[in-house]
Amino acid sequence: AVVSTQSGHYGRDIIPVQNGNSAGLEELRRANGGGRGASDEPLKSSDLCNINISGKEYITTFRCLNKYPETLLGSSEREQYYIPEMKAYFFNRNRDCFESILTFYQTGKEFRPLSVDEDVYEEERKFFRIDEGSTDVSLEIGDHETSDLFNGGWRLTRRRIHAFLMDPRSSKFATGWHIMDIVFICTSITLLILETDPNMAECFTDTSHPAHFYLYYLNAFVIAFFTTDLLVRFCTWPGLIGFWKNLFNILDILSILPFYVSVIADVMNNSDDPNAQHEHKSYVVLRVCRIFRIVRVFKFIRHSQDLIMIIKVVGHAKKELGLLVLLLFIFSVSFGSLMYYIEHQTNDQFTSIMQGCWWAIVTITTIGYGDVVPHTWLGKIVGSVVLTLGIVFLALPMTIIVGKFSTVYEKEKEKKDVS
Repeated sequence: AVVSTQSGHYGRDIIPVQNGNSAGLEELRRANGGGRGASDEPLKSSDLCNINISGKEYITTFRCLNKYPETLLGSSEREQYYIPEMKAYFFNRNRDCFESILTFYQTGKEFRPLSVDEDVYEEERKFFRIDEGSTDVSLEIGDHETSDLFNGGWRLTRRRIHAFLMDPRSSKFATGWHIMDIVFICTSITLLILETDPNMAECFTDTSHPAHFYLYYLNAFVIAFFTTDLLVRFCTWPGLIGFWKNLFNILDILSILPFYVSVIADVMNNSDDPNAQHEHKSYVVLRVCRIFRIVRVFKFIRHSQDLIMIIKVVGHAKKELGLLVLLLFIFSVSFGSLMYYIEHQTNDQFTSIMQGCWWAIVTITTIGYGDVVPHTWLGKIVGSVVLTLGIVFLALPMTIIVGKFSTVYEKEKEKKDVS
């Protein structure tokens, strides 16, 4: 077997080795700092490899890339992409996909982000020849979560089912499924609203009403669809612990829970052992659980990347929002207490400091319901001061929040456009 060498731009040798050539493998390890104790050797500038992907720079080591000589970055063919002026290897490729490809060189495993279409990702893998360099690769979906579910013969099938449920861009059938999910969400919310209408309430509560049968089973069919979607997602989720950490999964559970609780309560109330106290307790539990049906509105967020992006932006601005809440708390308690001691003797509207705080919040936020107003001249002066200070001091943190929001939103939007 012949081992050929080619001098690299950073003084490292790139040695393509034929299969079964143990001598060549040893020479490859020595040339790239491999072998035992290699990780203890201090890195030099010549050991680093700069890779520019569509303007974004990544820095890794030649030692890391040369572990897979069959791939593009691990072979001498990468030299044709080297630009001396940039002192980097330039590739006009997808950034999000390359982060997964670089993870493969570092760990031997790769993942496909949910924001990247499967066809796009496969095209990037073929360009960098990852298929040729990977032998025992565990393909993961999501944010670097490992999963026991994806090991074994059903790994690829479960991965595709998970992408089908979570990514409407994965296939035309996935798009249809997500559209159907949105239709069922709208239907569920419509039934929830109509149930509280005085003219329609009888259709939901009176079992003898002609429309009761159709409305009940329509709601049951919608809940069955949500339950099936949730169970399949649970079985294919990459990591059971990650499933329970996902907020949307918890909201989905809470949205269908009231229906099953109501069914259990109806069965218990219709039992042969009538007990008024037991029926009263079931009624209380049922009313509490029905409150969770409001959560169904938040199921729309899962289908809107823009709404998810806004939630992420709000998470990044939590310090600024905390500052706004703190200022509002300080002002409401201070001026609410002051207004109480000024007005409580002559004005029966200020019965406590809590009532004063309510007036202060309504005044500071410039809402002004008019349900609680000062009567004394001193109270009106304090009210004018509170109104003026509220406008000034709330405007300051709002400016910071808007600036932070715009900056983070543009970054998230840029990531989405690149993917």
